[in-house]
Amino acid sequence: MPKTKRRSTSRTTARKPKPPFKAQHQRKPGLESKVDPQPRFEAPDYKGSGKLDGRAALITGGDSGIGRAVAVLFAREGADVAIVYLPEEQGDAEVTEGAVVAEGRRCLLIPGDVRDSSFCDVAVAATVKMFGVLDILVNNAAFQQHQESIENLTDEQLDRTFRTNIFGYIYMARAAVKRMPRGSTIINTGSITGLEGSGQLLDYSATKGAIHAFTKSLAQNLVKKGIRVNCVAPGPIWTPLNVADKPATKAARHGADVPMKRPGQPEEVAPAYVFFASPVDSSYITGEVLTLLGGETTAG
Repeated sequence: MPKTKRRSTSRTTARKPKPPFKAQHQRKPGLESKVDPQPRFEAPDYKGSGKLDGRAALITGGDSGIGRAVAVLFAREGADVAIVYLPEEQGDAEVTEGAVVAEGRRCLLIPGDVRDSSFCDVAVAATVKMFGVLDILVNNAAFQQHQESIENLTDEQLDRTFRTNIFGYIYMARAAVKRMPRGSTIINTGSITGLEGSGQLLDYSATKGAIHAFTKSLAQNLVKKGIRVNCVAPGPIWTPLNVADKPATKAARHGADVPMKRPGQPEEVAPAYVFFASPVDSSYITGEVLTLLGGETTAG
């Protein structure tokens, strides 16, 4: 009998990094360039098919983590991409820019803070000025800070978490819908914590639950305008957000408790955003919250 030829294993299908990782902690907001091992965002096995040809996207928190991977796959599918990020994340943003340009698309860098509603207006206007249109908004910027007790939750932290994670989403959506044509889409980043809660992430979980409700409500509000709104709610993903939040020893075990025994990589999450952004894939879907949980089946 002829021998069966073995298929080669690529980076995407190969074994993903599992904890324990190197013990590490960063000052917020955290830089992807300093995370070890480096989060995977290139998705080398993902083949673009023109699903987003001629479209323009604006991604908040697009400098690193999930936002970077989404920017790369959007570009691979034919979209120009603008990314919003904090000024101190400039180095990471430039890496993302290079990756988008390498896919043959344009990338606009917009440093600023989504907590400022006037900045959100400026970011949307700059995107439309650069690309002539805004078809896709990805609300992805986030702030997260563990606290052992509600007694430790300061007014300052509460304000920053809510203004970044839910006020910023509303500000961006409010500014974007004024410029978005029929057939556009808004994609929000939620979290498993918004469905199941988290004892040490009281404010963060509350904002993520609010994002899920905002998604469903905005979907109802915009359906007559032909704008779809959906949400991706991941479990533990290997990004700077967690390395800059958890103590070093806990960051080293990030994702170890899910059935797959590892955190997801940004490149594993990004295709869900392509799915929601693409009218070819999801034209009849709005108001949905899609969980990506590494084997957990109890969310919601």
